[in-house]
Amino acid sequence: MNPRRGQHTPHTINGDPADLAGFPRLVGEFAEWMGVHGYSPRTIDNRRAMLSFLVDWLAERGVTRPVEVTRPMLESYQRACFHYRKRDGHPLSFRSQSQRLLAVRAFFKWATRAHHLLHNPASEIDLPKVEQRLPRPALSQAEAELVLSMPELTDPAGLRDRAMLEVLYATGIRRSELAHLAVFDVDDDRQTLLVRQGKGRRDRMVPIGERALLWTRRYLAQARPKLVAEPDDGTLFVSADGVGFSPDRLTQIARGYVLASGVPKQGACHLFRHTMATLMLEGGADIRYIQAMLGHAELSTTQIYTQVSIRALQAVHAATHPGASNTRHRSPSTDPDVDDDTGAGTPDGGAMTDHQHVDPVADVEVLFSVLEQEIDQENRADPGSPDTTLPSERSS
Repeated sequence: MNPRRGQHTPHTINGDPADLAGFPRLVGEFAEWMGVHGYSPRTIDNRRAMLSFLVDWLAERGVTRPVEVTRPMLESYQRACFHYRKRDGHPLSFRSQSQRLLAVRAFFKWATRAHHLLHNPASEIDLPKVEQRLPRPALSQAEAELVLSMPELTDPAGLRDRAMLEVLYATGIRRSELAHLAVFDVDDDRQTLLVRQGKGRRDRMVPIGERALLWTRRYLAQARPKLVAEPDDGTLFVSADGVGFSPDRLTQIARGYVLASGVPKQGACHLFRHTMATLMLEGGADIRYIQAMLGHAELSTTQIYTQVSIRALQAVHAATHPGASNTRHRSPSTDPDVDDDTGAGTPDGGAMTDHQHVDPVADVEVLFSVLEQEIDQENRADPGSPDTTLPSERSS
C-alpha cells in the first residue's frame, strides 16, 4: 500500500541493534510494550522521537546503554534541553521540554519494572512548569468565510480542499481525525460525522451541518473519483497521489490558505478548531456541548463529563454555529439549555441539578486553556518528518 502523502519513516534509535542491553533493542521492546497495552501508534512514534534526542545526546558522551545512565546525566540533559536553540534561534518551549522528559521518565520507569535496570535514574526528575499562555485569536466569521473562499473550485484538488476546510470549520475535529475519516463515516441522513478512535482512542459522533455536508457531497461526486487510486481503501479525503493525507500535509494545506487569504491571524487546522469553539460560544452554546464536539473527556479534574445526545448536540450546533447551514445565521433568541423540542436542557434531556452547575466563566477559561495546550501537540510534525529532525543537541 502506498504511504500517505507527506508521511515519513518514524525516528530510528541510534546504536548497535545487536546489543541486547543497548538503546535500540530496549527502546524497541518499550515500544512493543506500549502497543500491547493499548497506546496509539502516534503516541508510540512520538515517544520514540522524544527518546531519540536523549539517545543522540548520550551517544556523544560515550553512553550507549540505559544501564550506564545516571541521575546526574539526566539532570545535565534537562539543562541541555533548556539551553538548546532550534534552527530559527528560538529555545524549546517549556511544554516541548516537558514532552521530551515525559518520554524519558516513562522509558526508565518501564526499564526498571522490566528488570533491565536495578534502579530508576529518572524517578526524581522534576518536569518544568508549563507556561500559561493567553489564547491565540480565533478567526471571526468574516475571516473564516474569506479563508474558505480561497480554494480554486474548478480544480478537483481545490474542491477537495474546500470540503476539508468546511469540515474543519463545522466540526472542529483535529487534523489527525480529518486524515483518518472514511467515506462511510459521513451519515447523510442524520447529518453526522463519526470520528473513530480520536484522542484517547475514543469514538464520538458530531454534527457536520448542512453546509459542510453539501460540500462533502459535491467533493465525493465531482472530485474524489478523479483523485482516488485503486484499490480504494475508503479514505474520505485523498491526495493527488490517490491516497490519504498525513497530518503534516493537512497543516501545510490549511496554513497555505490562511496565508493566501491575508487575514491577520496565524494557524492552520487547529485555527478552525479554535474558531468553531469561539463562534459557538459567542452564539450562546453551553460549554458542555462544545466540550462534546471537541472530544474533551473532561475540562478539569473536578468536573464530571456527561455524554451529550447527538440530537441535542445537533440542535445546539445548528443554533449557534454560523457555518452550520446555507441560510443566514440567526441570532440566538432562546437559551439552548431550555429547548423543549430537543430536550437539550441537560445531556440526558432532564433539568440541570445543583451538582451539575459550574461557573460558566471559569469553564470557558479552562476550555481555551485546553485548546491552547493542544496547539503544540496538534501542530507538531509527525515523527520522522523533516520538521522534527533537529541538529544534534549539545549542552551549552
